[in-house]
Amino acid sequence: MNIVFALAGVVMKEMYRRKDFYVLFVLTAVMTLMMASVNFFHDAKVVRIIKDVCLLLIWLSALVIAVTMTARQIPAERENRTIFPLLAKPVSRVQVVLGKFAGCWFACGLALLVFYLFFILISGTRENYWPMLQFFKAIWLQWTMLGVVVSLVLLGSVVFAAPSSNATICFVVIAGVLLLGRHLNHLAVQQAEPLRTVVYALYFMVPHLEWFDVRDFVVNDRPLPGLVDCGLATCYAALYSAVLLFATWLVFRRKALNQ
Repeated sequence: MNIVFALAGVVMKEMYRRKDFYVLFVLTAVMTLMMASVNFFHDAKVVRIIKDVCLLLIWLSALVIAVTMTARQIPAERENRTIFPLLAKPVSRVQVVLGKFAGCWFACGLALLVFYLFFILISGTRENYWPMLQFFKAIWLQWTMLGVVVSLVLLGSVVFAAPSSNATICFVVIAGVLLLGRHLNHLAVQQAEPLRTVVYALYFMVPHLEWFDVRDFVVNDRPLPGLVDCGLATCYAALYSAVLLFATWLVFRRKALNQ
């Protein structure tokens, strides 16, 4: 585990050195200014609209950071040929996979904390309402969802040749799951056999990332799911992440590094 955490630390330092981290601060500042402009309207509906926009930006920014940062990890190691001395230390391939996953996931968690810190401060000072448990649940659910995303992109990085193609395909898949995943069961009912069975199987196979989207609860100050439900959602995300990481290791252990 010391090797895994050491690799994770390198990944997190890489995010600080690249422009992704600075873009994060710019986007956070823009969201802060948007929330501050609520003071000119004095309308509760406007407050909710701007909160919804801020949370949407947080979701989009976190997904962009997770996908782009993870997609370049293993391909960059192969391109720079640093993967050979890394595996000669000795470091096993499973430790490389786990280290890259942990680093990207923890980096996404830090990014979420920065986003939500500004959001909580501005939202709380404008509304004089501090539901810290609600915010903690929202952050935790989104972070566990990003664990599935990071695992999916990491699998794509050992399957597809270029980080750009991997990122593009993963963005399409993630967008499809978020927008259409919840409707697949209703679509299956309208189909004839054997297409109905295929659609139902697809519905149960895909990771339902939309289940972790609780923006409406936060915007409308509604109680979020209880701790038991959040725990079940965490187990659901952990299971999918473990399956995807296992598949990544199976592909990576048989992949020639000099290709």
